[in-house]
Amino acid sequence: MQTEFCKQLGIEAPIFAFTHCRDVVVAVSKAGGIGVLGAVGFSAEQLKEELDWIDEHIGDHIYGVDTAIPQKYEGMDKSTPEELVAMLQAAIPEQHRKFTEKLLSDAGVPEWPDKDDDVTLSFSAVQAQALVDEALTRPNCRMIVNALGTPPADVIKQVHDAGRLIGALAGRLKHGINHKEAGLDFVVCQGSEGGGHAGEVTSMVLWPQMVDAVAPLPVLAAGGIANGRQMLAAMSMGVSGVWMGSRWLNSSEAHAEPAQRESYMNATSEDTVRSRSFTGKTARMLKNEWTEAWEREDTPDPLPMPLQGYLTFDAVRRTHRYAGSGDCQKVAFNPIGQVVGQINEVESCRDIMFHLLSEYAEALEHVNAINPE
Repeated sequence: MQTEFCKQLGIEAPIFAFTHCRDVVVAVSKAGGIGVLGAVGFSAEQLKEELDWIDEHIGDHIYGVDTAIPQKYEGMDKSTPEELVAMLQAAIPEQHRKFTEKLLSDAGVPEWPDKDDDVTLSFSAVQAQALVDEALTRPNCRMIVNALGTPPADVIKQVHDAGRLIGALAGRLKHGINHKEAGLDFVVCQGSEGGGHAGEVTSMVLWPQMVDAVAPLPVLAAGGIANGRQMLAAMSMGVSGVWMGSRWLNSSEAHAEPAQRESYMNATSEDTVRSRSFTGKTARMLKNEWTEAWEREDTPDPLPMPLQGYLTFDAVRRTHRYAGSGDCQKVAFNPIGQVVGQINEVESCRDIMFHLLSEYAEALEHVNAINPE
């Protein structure tokens, strides 16, 4: 199962686990894959705390850190996080604030206990840079990934100078080509089935096109992978590994409240929607009253990134902390891919890894047994 990219990284299995949970990072890396911590929502201080814990528990295994530096965003001219935050907060219309608060209030979502807590997001170069700086102080952090376009040239150089690999997600063919031309080390190609920010082209169509377009650059397949059969389908198209996010959301190590887990297990593959209602860019998530409310003609339109994220930050943290209160799940932010219909039980990351590899081997045996005559 070791691809050349796996050998380059020194991992046993071509399974890359994107997650916001440090426990999942450690569990997957220890099981032979590599965990990649999503750092959006962390301040540099919070990321330091998370990476301290990972370093303490991961042993000699490696991991990655995922940031989100968009190529264009409101406030690009601001040079400090304080200036950016002040500008963004002032730019959010009052009607948007009242609309979001009414949605939360009607659903019975409790208030955040400390009104003075700062909004922590990194949908900007000025904020994400601090996260990259922190990640590169960690010897076991072997890769940096950007979730929103080609990283700035100075960040690419910084990562390479530190002896690490850097890649980025691509939901369109031209994005992957841009990544290659910018000197990135790999491309994470995500089809529209995937959770979070994704393009419009399906994985089955996009993956092989991307492999051909950016060769010999390694491509990781993302979007629509939750079992070994899907993994084999991806690997058969020439990718160097699979990038999975949704599959770990209901793992036993994931930081999810019981009500949130229940939402995942009750959902079908038809229960997701691509919406701009939480981040300002199109992202796939569980559809609910929140996503539907932002689509109505008599309600405000979502703001551009990162304004919408700053507007909804309080809603995200409140619906996560108080997931089981009132009708919280009707307005909760649950980004997940269409494979949610396959996630019907809670398993450990080690068991998930075992099942992925076992199913992969069984599917490969089935294909090899087919008689072409």
